[in-house]
Amino acid sequence: MSVITLAKQGKKVVLDKLATSPDKKVKRESAKEEFEALGAELFDLQDLQWGARLNSVLIVLQGRDTAGKDGTIKHVVGDLNPRGVAVTSFGVPTAEENEHDFLWRVHKHTPRLGEFAIFNRSHYEDVLAVRVHKLAPKPLWKARYGHIRDFEEMLAEHGCIVLKFFLHISREEQEQRLLDREKEPRKAWKISAGDWDDRRHWGDYSQAYQDVFEQTSTPWAPWTLVPSDAKWYRNLVVARRVAEALRPYRKAWQERLDEVGTRKKAELKSWRKKR
Repeated sequence: MSVITLAKQGKKVVLDKLATSPDKKVKRESAKEEFEALGAELFDLQDLQWGARLNSVLIVLQGRDTAGKDGTIKHVVGDLNPRGVAVTSFGVPTAEENEHDFLWRVHKHTPRLGEFAIFNRSHYEDVLAVRVHKLAPKPLWKARYGHIRDFEEMLAEHGCIVLKFFLHISREEQEQRLLDREKEPRKAWKISAGDWDDRRHWGDYSQAYQDVFEQTSTPWAPWTLVPSDAKWYRNLVVARRVAEALRPYRKAWQERLDEVGTRKKAELKSWRKKR
């Protein structure tokens, strides 16, 4: 598939050279069947994870305006049991949040063991928007790369499976989606002059993202760059990647559930004998 996974810090990437359209080998009809199968598999994996309580999952969604973060949550995460899922959208920091370190507002939304957490934008805005719009001096935001790596490594050491996705769209596709919002009544609420203003900084954001991938893509928290001009293909790539990341844990989760089940049965048997 036309998707790049960065799993090593220091690897350079040039966004303008990466495809934003679907892999021509992947047909929409077959993709639909695979996506439905992945949805069922993810539901089952999440059920095991919820019961075993050995790991948590953090999915970070980043992308330019209109890239489809909300749509990805709706279609991919929509296949999960909402019992164990929390979605957090990060906007402009509040006055209280600005009085703490930049990770303070993020850390409290990370998932407990057994849970999924989805970040619609994230701590990465503090090395993206903050950088592009010059909201902090360079020495300050540049030091945050190291803080982010340490933060995500700590999460991983405590059983969190960290998956980060950049939804990669072309400038032409973004323009069309912005114009469509003006035409469709149900999407008009998303209209923002700020989105059009950010298009003026396209190159600056590209450089900022490229540095993010180079500085913060690690084995414990890799970035996956997803061609996202076609929504159906974007959803397929994300679902496939999440499933691939969780499958290796299936055996351990099942073994933990079997162990707990055996213990619970013994406790019940003992209780019945005492009655």
